[in-house]
This record gives sequence, C-alpha cells and structure tokens, in this order.
Amino acid sequence: MKIIAGLGNPGAKYDRTKHNTGFMALETYLKKNSLTLDKNKFEGLWTKFRVNGEDVVLLEPQTFMNESGRSISQVANFFKVDPEDILVIHDDMDMPIGKIRIRANGKSGGHNGIKSIIRDLGTEKFNRLKIGIRHPEKVSVVSWVLTPFNKEQQELMDQAFEASVNIIDDFIAGRDSQYLMNKYN
Repeated sequence: MKIIAGLGNPGAKYDRTKHNTGFMALETYLKKNSLTLDKNKFEGLWTKFRVNGEDVVLLEPQTFMNESGRSISQVANFFKVDPEDILVIHDDMDMPIGKIRIRANGKSGGHNGIKSIIRDLGTEKFNRLKIGIRHPEKVSVVSWVLTPFNKEQQELMDQAFEASVNIIDDFIAGRDSQYLMNKYN
C-alpha cells in the first residue's frame, strides 16, 4: 500500500496560496484521474483506490501545516504502511518557482510540516516531492507563503503539478526513489 499526502493549510483563507502547493499538486492528480477525497477521518480528507493491484491512499491533512504529521501518522498506523511507502508533496522556498526535486529521506530543511511528519512517524525515511516556491525577496516568509501565485508563477506551478501526476503514477507503480530522482530531479 502507498500513501500520497499533499501538504497545505485547511480553509478558504489559504486556498491557492503558496503554502498549499502540496494540496494543489494532489488536486491536479485527483482531477486527472476523476477521483475525489470522499472520506473525512484521521484529521484529513482522503480517498482509497486500487491501481494495478496496489492500494493507494491520497490524503490532504486538515490540521494546519505544522501538525501535518498527526494526520499522516494516523493513516500510516491504521493501514500499517511503512514510511518508505509514503510520498509527501510540499512547497520548498529554497528552490526556484516550479522546480521539482525528489528526496528519499533527510532532515526537514526548516519546513514545519516536514518537521511534524518526522516527529510523528519517528523517522526521516519517507519520500518527498518538493516543489519550489522560491524565497521571498521583499516580504516576510509568512506573507510570502500565505499569498497566491501571480499569473507567471502560476504557469510555472501548473507545469510542476502536471509533472507531479507522472511522479505519483511512477511512485504508485513501485518505482524506487533512486529511479524517481534520476528521472525527475
């Protein structure tokens, strides 16, 4: 079984903001595959489906970003999913807008959602799909991550979200992190 979790903040106030990059990438996948998050449990919205004999849970934690690990760990514990079979999609300020990077494990890089997941899973050994939102130039980090993309930035992000669909499909198909890194980084 695989878990793919997109990170963001719940509520209309945060809809389409940079910090909700993980939600937007997951929503692109849902739309492409005519899926909906039809369950509300484990402090998250989620759905479970089967593809090529593999059970998959798609999850949007409904905690705030810095508590994302609570929801992900509840789902992983309930379905008995190993951390290596989890892919977390999130924003990354240390990369240019729309740039994609896959990581198999590692520290949080200062990302509070990732810190929470490491804490609640008790390991750094889960996969990440990081999508760049770049560091703010003239505004605070909080102001930056809680504002929407402008038109030019959104076009770059839409390309990243389309690439995310392929990455998710490859992850579900059992491609290991080294394959994903070689193909997409």
